Amino acid sequence: MLSRPVFVYTELSPNPNSMKFVLNFELVPDGLSFDYPSLQAALEEGKASPLASDLFQFPHVKRVFIASNFITITKDDSIAWEEVMRDTKQFIKIYFEENHPVFEQRTIDSNTLIVDARDSDTVQKIKAALDTYVRPAVESDGGAINFHSFNEESGTVKVLLQGSCSGCPSSTLTLKAGIENLLTRMVPDVKEVVAEGV
Repeated sequence: MLSRPVFVYTELSPNPNSMKFVLNFELVPDGLSFDYPSLQAALEEGKASPLASDLFQFPHVKRVFIASNFITITKDDSIAWEEVMRDTKQFIKIYFEENHPVFEQRTIDSNTLIVDARDSDTVQKIKAALDTYVRPAVESDGGAINFHSFNEESGTVKVLLQGSCSGCPSSTLTLKAGIENLLTRMVPDVKEVVAEGV
């Protein structure tokens, strides 16, 4: 069996400890993303990823995020990317050349994207704005943003920040100056955007 050609290139992210490793093929169905803040999370039933758990074997790896066609790895402060970039990139290239799986089959089966018909008009507009205008920009920085909830009374949207956005010094500014401005203009019911669990 011929193996597909695997190309991996790296991109800096706004978070100096996070590096985006981009591949020449999709890893995750559109709209889905997986955030692994620990080895335990990478082994968790329903979201298990052999790729993420193998990456945690590197001592510098502190977080793994997988979305679209990229893997964002967050390292610890004590080591520079220059010291570990080559080995990490080589590992990812060989991993895919040998056709190892990104996820366990159960993870794929239990994480198909479903549009919730019970969403209110406002929630549908919020999700559409996030998917169309915000998600591509956040993904280009090696992260992801997902809708969490909307409080009709206060007009507060809660979002989950993942990947390089998690713990990034500029994520609060991006959230307030960019995402909140966009949503309050596009969806008049929205008054505020906050990050859940940050």
